[in-house]
Amino acid sequence: MIVLEDVRKHYGALEVIKGVSAEVATGEVVCIIGPSGSGKSTLLRCINGLEAYDGGEIRVGGQRVERDARSIKAIRTRVSMVFQRFNLFANRTALENVVEGPLYVKGEPRAEAEARAAALLARVGLSGKEHARPDQLSGGQQQRVAIARALAMRPDAILFDEPTSALDPELVGDVLRVMRGLADEGMTMMVVTHEIGFAREVADRVLFLDGGRLVEQGPAAEVLNRPQNPRTRDFLQRVLHPL
Repeated sequence: MIVLEDVRKHYGALEVIKGVSAEVATGEVVCIIGPSGSGKSTLLRCINGLEAYDGGEIRVGGQRVERDARSIKAIRTRVSMVFQRFNLFANRTALENVVEGPLYVKGEPRAEAEARAAALLARVGLSGKEHARPDQLSGGQQQRVAIARALAMRPDAILFDEPTSALDPELVGDVLRVMRGLADEGMTMMVVTHEIGFAREVADRVLFLDGGRLVEQGPAAEVLNRPQNPRTRDFLQRVLHPL
């Protein structure tokens, strides 16, 4: 579904992604872990066309990710993205946020788009919140609206960029339960996360990035329980046993 081949990204003289190669199969859940500033979020943004990459190649469903408008539109109809800070339209209701893509990107009839949006909001546990604006919702509810919005595009895959890091601890569980449900249904997912427990439970594979390099990758149980690289072991020790 998603192929990365020797992907590189620079900001001026600073190389932030240094030759990353990986693949994500259809129906696979891949979690990306690593310290802050390691290039995890930038990698997702390159896959979705939000950032231009400078070397190598990214393909989604066999289609190369290019920077021209037609290519980006085509990629975004196949791959949705859920952001750390929700990125909802503040002046629109939950329902209006969810129907935005189907209406204006895919050209779906309004009645059809609104019926599907209401069903998706119910699916993520927000039935009855269709007419609430973002400032009337908790952070966890806003993030679930963002997930419903991503699903409304009928994507082949969803990219999650630290979807729980901006939430109060008691709100994290509701979002993770929705994501577990998507994984159980076979949704292809790439998830940048610090939730190691979630990665251990849901991920098929884990990628560990450090300093823009893919240091280690493999089955989740292997990487998280028996990491081979000393840097991976050190990172997990610090995350799991901070004291």
